[in-house]
Amino acid sequence: MKILVIQQKMIGDVLISSIICNNLRVAYPNSQIDYLVYSSTTPVLEGNSSIDNIILFEEKHRKSKKELLNLGLQIRKEKYDLLIDAYSKLESWILVLLSNAKRKISYKKSGRNFLYTDNVPFEPFPKTNLGLAIERRLSLLEPLDLKIKIDPIPKLFVSEKENLEAVALFEKHNVAKNRKTVMISLLGSEKLKTYPLEFMSKVVDYVADTADVNILFNYFPKQLEEAKTVFNACKPSTQSKIYFDLLGGDLRSFIGLMNQCNLIIGNDGGAINMAKALKKPSFIIFSPWVEKKIWATFEDGIHHLSVHLKDYRPDLFEQKNEKMLKKEALSLYQEFKPEFFEKKIKLFLTQNLSFTVK
Repeated sequence: MKILVIQQKMIGDVLISSIICNNLRVAYPNSQIDYLVYSSTTPVLEGNSSIDNIILFEEKHRKSKKELLNLGLQIRKEKYDLLIDAYSKLESWILVLLSNAKRKISYKKSGRNFLYTDNVPFEPFPKTNLGLAIERRLSLLEPLDLKIKIDPIPKLFVSEKENLEAVALFEKHNVAKNRKTVMISLLGSEKLKTYPLEFMSKVVDYVADTADVNILFNYFPKQLEEAKTVFNACKPSTQSKIYFDLLGGDLRSFIGLMNQCNLIIGNDGGAINMAKALKKPSFIIFSPWVEKKIWATFEDGIHHLSVHLKDYRPDLFEQKNEKMLKKEALSLYQEFKPEFFEKKIKLFLTQNLSFTVK
């Protein structure tokens, strides 16, 4: 059997949708499983034996109708038996239409159900603590009635070489070996998904005041000034615990570094999802316009906790849809005071670092 899974989106989405491939591999061990994704997301798929071929959706496919058509014809030549579209937007609809796959599965959406042989309800509320992001992906497997135990956990694979390189980087920066290490997901993928920098510095202070730990900042070189803003606003006692210049050179090296850390705290995004796939505890600060019920995956009140402004100020969300919330995100962020969840961060640290709170 030849199978194609489509998820042309960002790192977190691609990593989570890889659970479709993982479960298909168990159910159909001799099948060919291909995965269509953005080229920028492929590092999170390295080492995953559930995927035979990665098909790249590149910028040229977005900008040029001819290139998109060529990609669709390339997919058609593969003669896939099964196609699962986890993206389900215009670009993937065109590819699905051209694919001529025997069986095509996606979410039920008005106006395009004719493209698929199986249309799965797009559930509005989670049924478990897996979160909607996981549950919706797994629902795409339901029409297949797989006779296996479904594994809902995304996987990241770190090589021994990558682990050794991360250890060497820790040693190069003289990271204290007698302390546990906390990664801070300092900045979101955009400003509307980034907790205000002056507030984030207080969060980092909470971590340093609560536990005697090493602190790493996760940021891209182009975000250096924002990272410095947070660092400079932290207390001197906090700054002494931060290894500011300890950064990975690329996404794989970040994964190696994260694998050496004990937990992650900060903005929702790819870094959090990668940490979870490495089985690291997580504390997420959600943007006011992002729905917590979707991305608060594996929330158990112990190893995975999250906070949202709506938890503390539900009045600010009355009669407002996602579009309105996104427009007001920056002003709503200013209402999301770090003091709201100071105790919750301390609880998270005590539960996952095994010490008595100060």
